[in-house]
Amino acid sequence: MSGAALAFVYVLVAVLLVVGLIGSVMPALPGTIFILAGAGLHAFATGFDPIGPGRLAILALLTVVAYALDHVAGALGVKRLGGSGWAMGGAVVGALVGLFFGLPGLLLGPLLGALAAEYVYTRQLGTSARAALGTVLGMLVGAVAKIGLGLAMIGLFLFWVWRG
Repeated sequence: MSGAALAFVYVLVAVLLVVGLIGSVMPALPGTIFILAGAGLHAFATGFDPIGPGRLAILALLTVVAYALDHVAGALGVKRLGGSGWAMGGAVVGALVGLFFGLPGLLLGPLLGALAAEYVYTRQLGTSARAALGTVLGMLVGAVAKIGLGLAMIGLFLFWVWRG
């Protein structure tokens, strides 16, 4: 690969890592997938040296863990504060509907979905509000975990490239 082509690849990898880090914070962007894609592009362009299949597998596993935590954390928050499966389902539906309303919808959709679904199920506003609060707390824990895993992935990638 020529020097100019390799420089272009490095710029593209850097862009993917930065977009991935931003995506770890923003709910609508698949952050860790962008980070994994950047590492994969680097591996492919450099003949899988120093990022080989094993290291890509580690980053892929961290990507899966980030998404699992992101989804499970909201459900665990609902359960922790006494919500039912209805609240969890409402949070998921609210998140999907919220996609159409940008960032405010992504933040408020799960909260309102959990509140509405739990209220339909229990007819108790207090229980419904606790379930909605659990959704928000769970989402925050999931977001922090996703940011941490995204930073860890970038840190590992940079360490591996630096150390060889």
